[in-house]
Amino acid sequence: MKKKRYFILMADIIGSRATKQDKLMRDFKKIVHTINHVYQRKILSPLTITLGDEFQGIAIDLNATLELIIALEEQIIEQHVQMKLRYVLVEGEIDTPINNNIAYEMLGAGLTEARQMLTNDKSSNSRFHFSIQNEQQSAALNNIFNIYQSIVDDWKLEKDFELITQFLKLKDYKLVAEKLEKDRSLIWRREKTIKINEYISLKKVIQYIGNHQHV
Repeated sequence: MKKKRYFILMADIIGSRATKQDKLMRDFKKIVHTINHVYQRKILSPLTITLGDEFQGIAIDLNATLELIIALEEQIIEQHVQMKLRYVLVEGEIDTPINNNIAYEMLGAGLTEARQMLTNDKSSNSRFHFSIQNEQQSAALNNIFNIYQSIVDDWKLEKDFELITQFLKLKDYKLVAEKLEKDRSLIWRREKTIKINEYISLKKVIQYIGNHQHV
């Protein structure tokens, strides 16, 4: 009998030892708690902080897992946190019963693979790594998230936290200009500079891939 495969998400904080630990961990816990609360219907086993600067969890399907990744990235911005996460998504087997309360005390090849990938990827410049059964889809996700990373990692968050947060919420530069009480032409130019429209388009493509798991 073929074993069921699950969508396992693991992530860690990049360069966590080089920053102020106490505040970083508080921010990390707050972000993880927020995502678990907002997306509880899309999670089988909640995102659980395991080693201080890492978490693991299991989502209900591919689309839900991709939603979690994007939501985590946007929550970091919304909460004005200087933090970058490295993600691993593995579609793999779990031998033990799924713990719906906390992502502990579970074993299986999928968890082992995800843990190994996260360890190996510490020397990689890429923050997003996918290993799912559909190899073409896996390659597509790895490629599209390389583009996604090139946009978000180019944002100057120290000075643009509020601007980007409002663009993510409102999307229309005219509404953003009104909200921030700034000149429309200035915000229009900033919209082009930070590539918000390209970012939104990428999110739509990622959602499409997630909704067509067996394509």
